[in-house]
Amino acid sequence: MSKPKKKAKGKRTPAMVKKALAALPVAEVTHYFPHVKAAVLKIKTGNIRIGDELRFKGHTTNFKQRVVSMQIDHKPVMVAGKGDDFGVEVGSRVRVGDLVFKK
Repeated sequence: MSKPKKKAKGKRTPAMVKKALAALPVAEVTHYFPHVKAAVLKIKTGNIRIGDELRFKGHTTNFKQRVVSMQIDHKPVMVAGKGDDFGVEVGSRVRVGDLVFKK
């Protein structure tokens, strides 16, 4: 009978790191404007760029969407970083407190 192989400790592959980071929320919804279907997001970590795919997850919210346009203080931007509040159009209703994950 052979012994089961032990897992190597401390070795992280790039795929493992990417999967772990995908489990952390990058932003949170702080406002929602239903008449224009737009949300304001506050970035907690990293950055969000036009073209990124975001997943909105909350108590009753669960959908994915690609970022087509972003605004900070009513001015179009390409990238928003940690601590920024920015507006983005959303395809479905979101609620304050919903978490946003980057795919």
